[in-house]
Amino acid sequence: MSTTQPMTLIDCDYKVAARRLRCDEASIRAVRDVESRGAGFLYDTDDKIWRIKILFERHIMYRLLKNKHSREYALNHVRTTPDVVNTRSGGYSGGNAEHDRLKKARKIDSDLGLESASWGTFQIMGFHWKRLGYKSAVDYVLTLSKGEPEQLEAFCRFIETDHRLLNAIRTNDWALFAEVYNGRDYKKNQYDTKMRDRKKYWDKELTK
Repeated sequence: MSTTQPMTLIDCDYKVAARRLRCDEASIRAVRDVESRGAGFLYDTDDKIWRIKILFERHIMYRLLKNKHSREYALNHVRTTPDVVNTRSGGYSGGNAEHDRLKKARKIDSDLGLESASWGTFQIMGFHWKRLGYKSAVDYVLTLSKGEPEQLEAFCRFIETDHRLLNAIRTNDWALFAEVYNGRDYKKNQYDTKMRDRKKYWDKELTK
């Protein structure tokens, strides 16, 4: 949280990332647009602070609790707090209200709460922290909360550590990319189509 707007991405950030991943700059911008509508932070007009954009996934919280404790333990929280622990996805509040759901989940398990949310402009889940080289879920969240450049760094690491994503973003195979990035149900929200369309948009914009 910050009273001043965190650093946002600028054109050269995308260019550097594109060279690093050896993909089109437009492809990175397309993923960003679809995942977060182009913003890694939201302004809370009530508290007058900037918060990192998140989406809390209650079904992930259920899965992580089940793996850490037991199925019965997780199901008990489904019965008592279905809005933050559930066998089904959904229940989103949207915007800054997602932080209220996260706060509630962290009262059950602080670290798993962080791992059960997607973070920043590229909306990468917190449970990936170890794979991406962060010290802990807390370190991951604190780092991404500094600014969008840190979020872009996490995105690059995420792509680099999965050859399917790396090949897909290089070849513009949006169906494969969306399946790996967003899950097998990606077609329900048309992630592949949206990313393909945004890629076309940025191809035109960047050649003007």
